[in-house]
Amino acid sequence: MQLNVAHKYCESINKTIRRPTRTVMIGKVPVGSQHRIALQTMTTTDTRNVQLTVDQVKKCADAGADIVRITVQGKKEAEACMKIREQLFKDKYDVPLVADIHFQPTVAMMVADAFEKIRVNPGNFADGRKTFDVINYDDPREFERERELIEETFTPLVLKCKELGRAIRIGTNHGSLSARILSYYGDTPRGMVESAFEFADVCRKHDYHNFVFSMKASNPLVMVQAYRLLAEEQYKRSWDYPLHLGVTEAGEGEDGRMKSAIGIGALLMDGLGDTIRVSLTEDPEFEMDPCKRLAGLGERAWGSGLGVAPFPETTRDTHTFTRRVGDLPVQAAGEDLDFRGALHRDGTVYNAVSLADFKQPEFLYKRLGAKLAVGMPFKDIATSDSIVMREVPPTADKDARRALRRLQEVTTHVIAPIEALAKDPLPGAIALVSLKQAAAGPVKLPEGCTRVAVEIDGTETEAELGAIKSLNPIVALLATKDGVSRLHSSRRVFDVIKRHGITTPVIHRITFPAGTHRDEIVITTGSLVGGLLVDGLGDGAMVECPGEDMDFLRTTAFGLLQGCRMRNIKTEYVSCPSCGRTLFNLQEVTDQIRTRTGHLPGVAIAVMGCIVNGPGEMADADFGYVGGAPGKIDLYVGKEVVRRAIPMESACDQLIELIKEHGRWVEPAVEEESKELVATA
Repeated sequence: MQLNVAHKYCESINKTIRRPTRTVMIGKVPVGSQHRIALQTMTTTDTRNVQLTVDQVKKCADAGADIVRITVQGKKEAEACMKIREQLFKDKYDVPLVADIHFQPTVAMMVADAFEKIRVNPGNFADGRKTFDVINYDDPREFERERELIEETFTPLVLKCKELGRAIRIGTNHGSLSARILSYYGDTPRGMVESAFEFADVCRKHDYHNFVFSMKASNPLVMVQAYRLLAEEQYKRSWDYPLHLGVTEAGEGEDGRMKSAIGIGALLMDGLGDTIRVSLTEDPEFEMDPCKRLAGLGERAWGSGLGVAPFPETTRDTHTFTRRVGDLPVQAAGEDLDFRGALHRDGTVYNAVSLADFKQPEFLYKRLGAKLAVGMPFKDIATSDSIVMREVPPTADKDARRALRRLQEVTTHVIAPIEALAKDPLPGAIALVSLKQAAAGPVKLPEGCTRVAVEIDGTETEAELGAIKSLNPIVALLATKDGVSRLHSSRRVFDVIKRHGITTPVIHRITFPAGTHRDEIVITTGSLVGGLLVDGLGDGAMVECPGEDMDFLRTTAFGLLQGCRMRNIKTEYVSCPSCGRTLFNLQEVTDQIRTRTGHLPGVAIAVMGCIVNGPGEMADADFGYVGGAPGKIDLYVGKEVVRRAIPMESACDQLIELIKEHGRWVEPAVEEESKELVATA
């Protein structure tokens, strides 16, 4: 079942079925739908240092990399590539190598003799170094005539790769579109696709088909839209070329894993993707674990036929991001608690809380992200909006009840099962009832309750889902029933409630078994819940795992919302993984900048090790810190360089000056801790 035949981008919207693709050979590694997902990474060494590069390739291969990419920025690097390939063969490593080419068609021709695959960027392979000049194409024929230059430049490489049996990746980057494409299509996913297709047409003209596509962006929403458009256009043309998936410069730690999971995982769950790379600012061998986890998630979904019965989806827009925004609570007369803070307009985060957590209330407040002043909690920018409890403290437990009341008074509300509240009422609590139960008969609120929340498991009938409108709950928790596909059942839920005109906020509640690895929590949450949020389906998230640190679960949920471009609670950093071009220690510099600027939510800062990954990868950044030459930094505002060749020693200070000049700076807040908490810490 498809949204629209003309907009077909995957095999099914109600079931995970792998998109059929041809097999492309990258050395010994087959890439395509008849094979498992091929895992990739990229070296961070100076390519001219043959032994260091060889050693790192071997580490990556030993960690599970099927394919390794190496930056090749000039003739000296190209000359080193033959030695790298020869040494690896001597060491009995036949892992296929990919040359990462920017700006240099002649270098691509050289390295094709050594490596099994060439990656070209349509944004700069034929059009030269990155500029943002606007070109006025009053006559569309002039735009088409310029394709002749692309064909003239690209054809020799195509013919050589065809002769030698090499592969090509046509890898478009959102931030690296040529001035020509930007002027004609704008900074859009459509421009990314059309840019790649110009190069693909040259390949096909010469009966060369051993190529794959990629559509990378640092913004997962843009990335997902671009890949969907690419797949859609391939369906229209009856093409079947494989897709390489990756989020550009995803970052480090949990943030990098989350962004990769949102972009890559969302596509894998729709059956798209044949080879993947998780791009992190860590040593490349450490990319392999999250890469394997993502690939496993997709392959298990494909192999099991994960999905639900067909349904007539009519409301989801797969081409543009249009977020469904639920109604925020309105204060009712006679309520002594303010319920307006129970949800957040930019995306809500809830945490599960147990009775044991109330043994040390102040530590609970901290783990919920609240600020403290003399033991009293106050909401901060990243405080959980409300908490969900399976049971409430008994009335006799006055300390726990007092702690709950303090949370309620700062609008961190308590959601608890209606049965528990009926046994021992908690004034001001929000009564949680299953939608099936509520739809079957009238709901009687326990004493002291004025608000109700419903829980949805994804298997409800259309009539039951339609009943949400008359129940008028403050929120709906979408907690998918075990064994039911979260992605597909949730799509059906959102389609039904939108058709019924229901505007209740819906929070995704995802629960993991005790002991689940943290990477698994991040990657699964990003793939399954993020795969819905990239379509605007949902108003927030709650991540639950018994025994796991509450603070980690809270920040994971906030990281999900920020990665999906919903709620910003911290500075966004776009960092390129270190490579042979990097002019400074990326990790050290990023940490230095983060220490000084990490308190600026809503500000995006790109930290790029060289000019290649500078303006070309800063499409979403407000400010940029880019290596221009050894020991020298260029500073950007948006895509424009405003200060050049600044000594590294003063570059961070000047970056802060630039942020201040543009009105984006605020002084860091000084947090007041209670004496009791400090004493027991």
